[in-house]
Amino acid sequence: MQLGGLGAWLGGRPLGRSLVTMALAALGATVFVLAGLPLPFLFGPMAACLLAALAGLPLRGTGVIGTGARSILGVAVGASFTPAILSLLPGMALSLALIPIYIVVIGAVGVPFFRRVCGYDPVTAWYAAMPGGLQDMVIFGVEAGGNGRALTLIHATRVLVIVTLAPILLVQLFGATLDQPIGEPASAVPVHELVILAMAAVVGWKGGERIGLFGASILGPMIVTGALSLAGIIHHRPPSEAILAAQFFIGIAIGSGYTGVTLRELRRDVASGMAFVLVLAALAALATEIVVLAGLARPVDAFLAFAPGGQAEMTVLAIVTGGDLGYVVVHHLVRVLVVITGAPVAARLMRRMGGPGGPSPDDAILRDQPSHA
Repeated sequence: MQLGGLGAWLGGRPLGRSLVTMALAALGATVFVLAGLPLPFLFGPMAACLLAALAGLPLRGTGVIGTGARSILGVAVGASFTPAILSLLPGMALSLALIPIYIVVIGAVGVPFFRRVCGYDPVTAWYAAMPGGLQDMVIFGVEAGGNGRALTLIHATRVLVIVTLAPILLVQLFGATLDQPIGEPASAVPVHELVILAMAAVVGWKGGERIGLFGASILGPMIVTGALSLAGIIHHRPPSEAILAAQFFIGIAIGSGYTGVTLRELRRDVASGMAFVLVLAALAALATEIVVLAGLARPVDAFLAFAPGGQAEMTVLAIVTGGDLGYVVVHHLVRVLVVITGAPVAARLMRRMGGPGGPSPDDAILRDQPSHA
């Protein structure tokens, strides 16, 4: 059966699409392991699902299972919080103070880029430029009247390119290695701690959702596990098998995000996202250089802290490079918090002032044209 026929056959069968997606991801991971390529459980599923999506297969995300897998990373970060780590937080104050400035500069460069160079309407340009969480920026953008599909592809491309290039840059520019232990095997972790870690993941995730915590699947487990770690109740991070499972589902999420992409979207939305990554890379390099020259962090930690990728993906890279998890995660939390709280407020202010955050009648017409679909 040809790909087109297989795609049509699977189109109305969610279970079939899910099974095919998982099988392709497993195949990709296997190929990367056998080839000895780096981060096989992340890049293997990502590459396989990306190629299948571009070939026209109607893949399906892993839904609640994939979201639950992200909670593993929250637990891993929370378990790294110790009194010694907390004592280092005041030393991060200066580099954390750079985050709002960093966001403002990104917006000042990115909004005109998407507006004038790429031709998007003001709302879409605004939320495309903001380096926040993919889902958050799409939701806020759509609520404000932006193009949700374009925002999805632009931010998915941002994450894809950064996750792909970051390991190469870490190795080539900073001499980092990607083979640091990601955790002990499950057999080495006491059973009662495995149970506690699993409960912390579920309670933190669902409890975070109930109170409306942004990034609940990661932040909720991180908070709960951090409290348990500081209280001396747990002494281990999640086992290596759990970290690999989290990488596997993150890879699926990134690759399958391109399901249904059209040639027009590739030429416009994906190309715009890739071009903007070059802009972000230059700004991230500048921020990293400032932090390193000021003696505020090691080069690897500064790079991972200011790389505008996804929080989960940067957490994985911090783990495999042996980076300072606390430093990296705290900076990404502040970045996401600044964007999530500040972007909608700034957009509303600009709309009232008739600035680039608010659409004009002509922009409303443009947004309805096929080229923006």
